[in-house]
Amino acid sequence: MNKKSLRKRIWEILEKGNSNDKVSFYTDIFLITLIIFNIVAVLLETVDSIYSKYALEFLIFERFSTVVFLIEYILRIWVCVEEKIKNNKLITRLKYASTWPAIIDLLAVLSGLLPMIFEVDLRILRALRMLRLLKFSRYFKVMNLLLGVLKEEKQSFLAAMFLLTIAMLIASTGIYLFEKDAQPDKFSSIPEAMWWAIATLTTIGYGDVTPVTGMGKFFGAIIAIIGIGVVALPSGILASGFTDQLKRRQAQYENELSKALQDGVISSSERNKLTKIAKDMNLSEEQIKTMEKKLKEVS
Repeated sequence: MNKKSLRKRIWEILEKGNSNDKVSFYTDIFLITLIIFNIVAVLLETVDSIYSKYALEFLIFERFSTVVFLIEYILRIWVCVEEKIKNNKLITRLKYASTWPAIIDLLAVLSGLLPMIFEVDLRILRALRMLRLLKFSRYFKVMNLLLGVLKEEKQSFLAAMFLLTIAMLIASTGIYLFEKDAQPDKFSSIPEAMWWAIATLTTIGYGDVTPVTGMGKFFGAIIAIIGIGVVALPSGILASGFTDQLKRRQAQYENELSKALQDGVISSSERNKLTKIAKDMNLSEEQIKTMEKKLKEVS
């Protein structure tokens, strides 16, 4: 096998995710399992009785995981040129390295390499290694759907965050004016009052800081009611974005399906293409069957 064939085969194993390719399938299973074990290891390391007993085993597993993720990252950078064959391979690799999945892979590697080079606080190290959880976005399309919604609705989210910030400032300023004399230890300044404002606006109601004056309680009740609407905004935006994304994906699949049904028969190559599109779009079997049935009835 020459260099080009080897590179293409590794690309098929790492990137294509073909369920008929057993090597690709088991490679995905291995990497997913390794990510899960890494997350479990980070959780167990915070239990002192377990960590003190198995510190060496945890270290060996961490080194092993870092080597595997490093090899995976290097291979993905090397084979990414196979997806879109271009003359300038360096530019292609640099563009791939700047994509979200590649950045996540790099963070997963750096979380293991940095402690080998620098002295890092164990708590910071564990937090960095927890970023490996984001590697699931490569294997579960719903994560990509969520990222797509966040990207498309970023202006709406920024507007909602701006409103929440304004509400927090108004709430913390108001409660400071009403409660500073009655509770100078808890509402000594507007920044101090921000904790109460955040807890009240998000309807958490933590309870460690509460108003005691009549006006403070009245103002707090108004802020709590306002908080229900303000905090619900991002949830509504996210739900609406998800619905729009799903509708567009279904419409795109229906369009491809309609083209395939023009001659009345779906060939094997067309079926393979439709299956790939459905998988990329995270469409369920029920959705696919419903769309196919509807289009066949129309035609």
